[in-house]
Amino acid sequence: MIPSKKILVIQNCQAEGFGAYLEFLLEKGIDHDVFHAYADPAVFPQKDYRAVLVGGTPISVREIESHDFLKRERDYLAAALGKGRPLLGICFGGQIIARILGAEVRKNPMMEIGGYDVELTAQGKADSLFEGFRETFPVFHWHGDAFGVPSGATLLAKGKDCPNQAFRFENSLALQFHLEVRPEDAARWAEAYEDELLRVNKTAEQVITECRERERTTRRLARRLMKNFLMESKIDHHAPRRTTDG
Repeated sequence: MIPSKKILVIQNCQAEGFGAYLEFLLEKGIDHDVFHAYADPAVFPQKDYRAVLVGGTPISVREIESHDFLKRERDYLAAALGKGRPLLGICFGGQIIARILGAEVRKNPMMEIGGYDVELTAQGKADSLFEGFRETFPVFHWHGDAFGVPSGATLLAKGKDCPNQAFRFENSLALQFHLEVRPEDAARWAEAYEDELLRVNKTAEQVITECRERERTTRRLARRLMKNFLMESKIDHHAPRRTTDG
């Protein structure tokens, strides 16, 4: 089957959208479908998309078998990987890719919430997916689980308290961190996951401030990462030419 020219964007919970990544797709006129997987667990898209973005959810990858929509999603993503379709997984999205590829997803020794830095590995500095990035760059975190690096994958970025922050498998990329989160997104998460803030001894105001302090850089890097991913996926990322009268 010839794949659609569209990108599939899989949103796995109401609170967690795609922020600056979706802004880039809309600005550049990239044809895409946003599928709210959590809203109708009985269905899943059957179209063969050119590439797939997979977002987050507070549900652990270790609990997939208890959620029909995530079992369907896992099977869809496994088939997409088998066909060589590029995937970009963010947080839970990265973890489900790791799990499909046979790596373990475990509870991280400590929950990471707020602003952090991650560092590219030697392989990450040479990888086209991170072209235009400095060796160390700011990110936003909100996670308690962490993925292992699957056999045949390459670790591209690492962190202090959560060592595995990004890996590439063939033409797919798994991220533990967020570049797409804006202050308004952080505020929504702080309200939705208020109990988790107590586990890291932070207030909502602290977390939102940490996001805001990094936003100028993270928004730019989110756009650059999406551009790199689309280029590698051979998807035109240039905005359509506008026409004017007269």
